Amino acid sequence: MRQINNFINGEFVASGIGKRFDKRSPVDNQVIASIAEAGQAEVDQAVSAAKHALAGEWGQLSTNDRVDLLYGVADEITRRFDDFVAAEMADTGQPHHVMTHAFIPRGAANFKVFADIIKNVPTESFHMDTPDGRGALNYGVRVPKGVIGVVAPWNAPFLLMTWKVGPALACGNTVVVKPSEETPLTATLLGEVMNKVGVPKGVYNVINGFGPDSAGEFLTRHKDVDAITFTGETRTGSTIMKAASDGIRDVSFEMGGKNAGIVFADCDLDNAVDGIFRSSFLNTGQVCLGTERVYVERPIFDRFVTALKEKAEGVTFGRPTDAGVNYGPLISQEHREKVLSYYAKARADGATIVTGGGVPDMPADLAEGSWVQPTIWTDLPESSAVIQEEIFGPCCHIRPFDSEEEVIELANASDYGLATTIWTENLTRAHRVAGKVDVGITWVNSWFLRDLRTAFGGAKQSGIGREGGVHSLEFYTEMRNVCIKM
Repeated sequence: MRQINNFINGEFVASGIGKRFDKRSPVDNQVIASIAEAGQAEVDQAVSAAKHALAGEWGQLSTNDRVDLLYGVADEITRRFDDFVAAEMADTGQPHHVMTHAFIPRGAANFKVFADIIKNVPTESFHMDTPDGRGALNYGVRVPKGVIGVVAPWNAPFLLMTWKVGPALACGNTVVVKPSEETPLTATLLGEVMNKVGVPKGVYNVINGFGPDSAGEFLTRHKDVDAITFTGETRTGSTIMKAASDGIRDVSFEMGGKNAGIVFADCDLDNAVDGIFRSSFLNTGQVCLGTERVYVERPIFDRFVTALKEKAEGVTFGRPTDAGVNYGPLISQEHREKVLSYYAKARADGATIVTGGGVPDMPADLAEGSWVQPTIWTDLPESSAVIQEEIFGPCCHIRPFDSEEEVIELANASDYGLATTIWTENLTRAHRVAGKVDVGITWVNSWFLRDLRTAFGGAKQSGIGREGGVHSLEFYTEMRNVCIKM
């Protein structure tokens, strides 16, 4: 069994409080690793190491030298690609192709993309007139914000962790990462990469543990953490925001979503069905950008439901490395119970179960895994908890609509505002509707297509701030103004 320790100041450190916890495989519920839980002392050590690195060798590096190191990190991830794929599959149970085609390559790309941005980003300068006629020159200087606390989620752990660590380090900050207790393996593996490449000690640190009265709370309340970036559920974000208010520290949050998919009758039906299938069921529905509410224009409603049902019933369950497997388990038994509780609520609220609604029959060696069926419902009222609350599982409700005005109102009738996907061949309509749906990101005739230079984040209870491209620099740097009297 793997023994996973914290990574502090370039060393792997056991738990000072003597606590360890088990990491179980989502596939068969077997214990696959023992994780050292960080106490207050380990969090203090990690933050202190990050602070000293900032004032020391890391803080003295030129931008070009820092960029070279980050390129080296990306190249070493690529060299050890199979190790990262194996670790992520062990943590999440998701199929091999999901890791190799999206999550691990994008994780490596996050270091190169933000290294390029910091190398080329301009600041600002202004000449101003003064009463004596000589004038003054103002110019901006970007400086790192300091020690960044990174609280990462379990659904795409490596991708979403590096989405924060990449720009933070590119901007010259240091980081203390608290990965989810469900998915600690790739964060630890990245520590090995940092040492191999020669990133100075203390720049990248990892503390393992839980939220309340554990590593998460100790990190977010730490007075020497200058800013906190978090991806996860809205309730946890609210708790972190309260902790960050002590010391008036910056936060960047990407939180929950109850995202709507809008399918017009003039769409390319095959493409729309494929797109909604991916957005509802990829990663077993454990994607913050996923679609749990689908609105389909009435003339094609029945055809769409039938086609999506067929695709949902065509998935193949199994171990991530098994040939032909394209569908994995949920992250844990606990999360499966949550998802199944919503399946029960749907039945209680009178849903028509188009397909799924329960647990698949699995072979004996996988029977204890966190498996659920892809599920499609119709005929629920919009007031149902299944429509209003984020489930974060492989499920969607489909409802017909008759007009643009109606579907825009339905799409916006949510406390969340993260993403939407619109399917239509009418470009004018696409622009019109995209401008009226209150979300941070809208896809037209696509989903999960990301240019890493663009702004990413949510509206309403789905988040605070924007990341991606120069927008990340606005969080990970402070802009100082220098005024020179001529």
